[in-house]
Amino acid sequence: MIKKLFFFILVFLNLYSISFADIDICKKFNKFSVEYLKCKGNIIKDKTISTGQNIIKDTKDYQNKEWSKEKGKIDKIKKKINKAKDKVLNQ
Repeated sequence: MIKKLFFFILVFLNLYSISFADIDICKKFNKFSVEYLKCKGNIIKDKTISTGQNIIKDTKDYQNKEWSKEKGKIDKIKKKINKAKDKVLNQ
């Protein structure tokens, strides 16, 4: 039981430090320095860009998934219309 508890604590601390690794990057600078503000600005910019890209990717995937069935139906209708058009023109 002690080994399991120790293992859990070790894993938790390891994941905790990884999840907050971005925040610790700017701690080496003084809070009122230009370097600190640049560091924080770059972190915010990177997170904003990645979040925006994820939203766009998710939206495209959702649209492709939802509209793929409807595109198939439209293609079938176009084929039927072309067949009817050929019958009318060939008579």
